[in-house]
Amino acid sequence: MTAAITFGAGGLLGWRVLKQSEDRQMEILSKDPGLQRNTAYFRQNIETALTAEDLVKDYRLLNVALGAFGLEADISNKAFIRQVLDSDVSDRTSLVNRLSDKRYLRLAEALGYGAGASAADELGEKVSAAYLQREFERRVGEGDENLRLALNARRELQGFAGRDSKDSTLWFEVMGNPPLREVFEGAFGFGNAYGKLSIDRQLEEFTKASERYLGSASFADIATDQGIDKLVRNFLARSQLEQVQVQNRYSAALTLLSS
Repeated sequence: MTAAITFGAGGLLGWRVLKQSEDRQMEILSKDPGLQRNTAYFRQNIETALTAEDLVKDYRLLNVALGAFGLEADISNKAFIRQVLDSDVSDRTSLVNRLSDKRYLRLAEALGYGAGASAADELGEKVSAAYLQREFERRVGEGDENLRLALNARRELQGFAGRDSKDSTLWFEVMGNPPLREVFEGAFGFGNAYGKLSIDRQLEEFTKASERYLGSASFADIATDQGIDKLVRNFLARSQLEQVQVQNRYSAALTLLSS
């Protein structure tokens, strides 16, 4: 059983405390014996997984690989993951490129079964570091799911910063990445109905809302430290407001029932 990482507060205050203590908390987490065993096993054995089939047959390797990309819920979907890993990442018509959730593409690119792979030692270190970061986020989420979503959004957008993709391409990635999309939707005050719109209309609504609430619809601005902070603060502020409204409705209902 793992311990949740808590900060005594949620919302904007919790985010401030989290950022101040993050380095210390990560250092403590990196010494967790269970995590050290998992990452050591991955680094020592990933070179033996010569094919995607080899990887999915080894539960411990697969667990770390999926966990590093936030896909741990797919641990039992071995046939699907094997298809993803065997996909040609350079072929726009391949399975992995047709999936809207680009976390699968990042997984396939990193492991390299459908194209040239990284050296085993480099891959082991890269995936182990990503696994540790995701585990930190997961444990934060056990204490406050909104803070986990905020951490995830920060990490994902920092990854956007060095890319030369068109803004529309990156917006489609946002919309196809469930946890990242949730932060943008929360920051913009979107309801569930937006997901039922055509994809082009969704793009229009997201970019308009980004201009309104973040001051820009370009990821050259959104993926900066200032842009990410503005997004996260909007998301957490709206989440706090919604929680207060729910609590007030609950209190009002109790009052009516008691009278």
